[in-house]
Amino acid sequence: MPRFSIIVPSHGVAGRLSQALDSVLAQSFADFELIPVCDAPDAPAADVAAGFAARDPRVRAVHSPPSAGLAGARNAGIGAAHGAYLLFLDGDDLLLPGALTALAGRLEETGDVDALYFEHERAPWWEGPPAGPAEPLPAAAPAHAFPPGEVPRLTGVRRPAWSAAHRRSFVTGHGLAFPAGHHTDLGWGGLVTVAAQRIAVLRRAVVRHRERRQGSRLELPGEHQLDLLDQSERVLARAAEQGLAAERFTALFEQVLSAVLETAAHPGRVPARHRRAFLRRARALHRRHRPASPAGRPRPAGSRPSGGGPVPRAAGRLGLSPLLPAAVAHPVFRALCAAGRTGARAARVRAAALARAQGLATRLAYRWHLRRPIDENLVVYCAYWGRGYACNPAALHAAARELAPHLRSVFLVEAGQEHTVPADVDHAVIGSRRHWRVLARAKYLVNNANFADAVVKRPGSVHLQTQHGTPLKTMGCDQSTYPVVAAQSGSFTKLLRRVDRWDYNLSANRHSTEMWERAFPGGYEALEYGYPRNDLFCTARAQDVARVRRELGVPDGATAVLYAPTHRDHHTGFETGLDLDAFCAAAGENVVVLLRAHYFYDRGGRRGGGRVIDVTAHRSTEEVCLAADALVTDYSSIMFDYANLDRPIVILADDWEVYRETRGVCFDLMDCPPGPVARTPEELARLFGDGSWAGARSAALRAVFRERFCQFDDGRAAERVVRRVFLGEPPESLPPVVPLARRVPAPAAALVRS
Repeated sequence: MPRFSIIVPSHGVAGRLSQALDSVLAQSFADFELIPVCDAPDAPAADVAAGFAARDPRVRAVHSPPSAGLAGARNAGIGAAHGAYLLFLDGDDLLLPGALTALAGRLEETGDVDALYFEHERAPWWEGPPAGPAEPLPAAAPAHAFPPGEVPRLTGVRRPAWSAAHRRSFVTGHGLAFPAGHHTDLGWGGLVTVAAQRIAVLRRAVVRHRERRQGSRLELPGEHQLDLLDQSERVLARAAEQGLAAERFTALFEQVLSAVLETAAHPGRVPARHRRAFLRRARALHRRHRPASPAGRPRPAGSRPSGGGPVPRAAGRLGLSPLLPAAVAHPVFRALCAAGRTGARAARVRAAALARAQGLATRLAYRWHLRRPIDENLVVYCAYWGRGYACNPAALHAAARELAPHLRSVFLVEAGQEHTVPADVDHAVIGSRRHWRVLARAKYLVNNANFADAVVKRPGSVHLQTQHGTPLKTMGCDQSTYPVVAAQSGSFTKLLRRVDRWDYNLSANRHSTEMWERAFPGGYEALEYGYPRNDLFCTARAQDVARVRRELGVPDGATAVLYAPTHRDHHTGFETGLDLDAFCAAAGENVVVLLRAHYFYDRGGRRGGGRVIDVTAHRSTEEVCLAADALVTDYSSIMFDYANLDRPIVILADDWEVYRETRGVCFDLMDCPPGPVARTPEELARLFGDGSWAGARSAALRAVFRERFCQFDDGRAAERVVRRVFLGEPPESLPPVVPLARRVPAPAAALVRS
């Protein structure tokens, strides 16, 4: 029997679960079993847990449906446990180094106790320095094991379940379980202390509790706050049944009522429609269980935490018509125009003033349109900050035309990029009045990057973040610890405000789901539906491949190698890093290179000539991939998309160590590459010269990579997204993901020729 059973619920924390499990497996004390509790075998966290279980026999996952809540997950873990002591750890928290050794040593000193309470520290969600130890134990607690009556203030009701180790035979012998509903820790802690006969304390932080950016659900307003009264009643009623000593019952009553009063006094925590019922039940709870002793009276209802007063209601918004004259009569505008200056400088000043006045008028118009009703059938799309009609937003636009023809759409583009939009697609130029009007009125807003900070998330509108790649490099908040990247990323506070507008976030694989959760912490729903732009890889036919190759100028019979290097934050401009002419000469006379620079460097020009074809300006990355017989890249996310075609991929990692240290990565690509890895241009040339770029080892590496990263791209991603987001269909009615082994990718040119 292991000394400890460590139970780790994982609902909603798949992105950090691996860190929690690592913190346990890294303990020097090894006599434990680790029980992650996942929602279902196909849940995001289940993949993480399965990976750990495959590497360490001490890890054994169990399942508990989300409907059972946190209480159900912990109870499922208790039912599967075999250890002498139970420890609970939230799936996004950490067990501190040496924690199990300290617990085991303390239990050796105290002998068997029903509960061993310990301290913990709290760390902010951005993983800043921890503050602790939090929740200090009562100073009166002795060094030896003691009966709970010796320290009556240690009631357990204000301590998290993960701040104590519980003897399993004590828990099962008394039939203890986490009570259903919210505030389950209060119920559990009270029931445990009421039943316990012998307890002890360890004055050491054992757990690092990492606060969530969204905060605890217990701090949010809602009907679930009424569960606090149910838990309080449960604990006090059990204490009365057990005939708890007066001093212990008084302390328990005071701490339970303190929790109730804090919730009642907090502005907005109990919704207005439930507030009367909450207060009525709280008064009844007080009358029913108030100890006879005056010492047992709870603190007066008037005593409440400082702050939290009502927020003054904002003044009513002004209409558009009275403010338009103010824009035209802007003081700067009038002063500059009245000056009557002549010459180029005066013209520039007048133009700037006019632009400023027009900008003010546009902003006022946007505010006015925000007052108008939402257009339930309007969808606004944008891709790559307005670069054109591309990527997932374009694929969704095309699918919505077929599946939801009642919807009207507007695609947003920068000035000068209007030519990228097909003639039959309505568009608006970013910054124009129409651009702001449709943003104010649209029901659905779809983007693969982010809309401007000034865009308001209206109640009733739906924001869909489609993303534009699977992350190898760090993204979002994970970039904050890499100075070169963080300096170029702008304000992380503003980034998180943009994340707060998202209702849905799209994912192409489980890896992305986990990384997005860490990089973009928010309250959105993750949609594991695949990337709509990659549907083409399963739906294109031989004639489509041949057409694209003709359009790009690929000679008949040539082997087209797509070279797509990524952006480097420590470089000031585009550098191929590879002599493409020399590569062509060494790789064989039949090889041509399709050069596609990162979109940061797309300026509409052409680089190349001879056997190098510059395809950077081509509208569709997906079509370029269709035309290529093989991909050579360094660390670009294009590798994850191209892998859906099941064609050879070669990694040129000539500066991997530098890139990893300056940009940061989510995993070690060298441990899981999609194909052969060349560390120098000469090695790359040899791989193509001897044919190993397309050999058996290449295929074997690609197969493993595809299993991990091509989970949901089955050709029906756009359909799933449109039906779920635009048409409101329930998830269970959507087309299931086609297994990888049953997918038929678009044929390569070699197959087309044969």
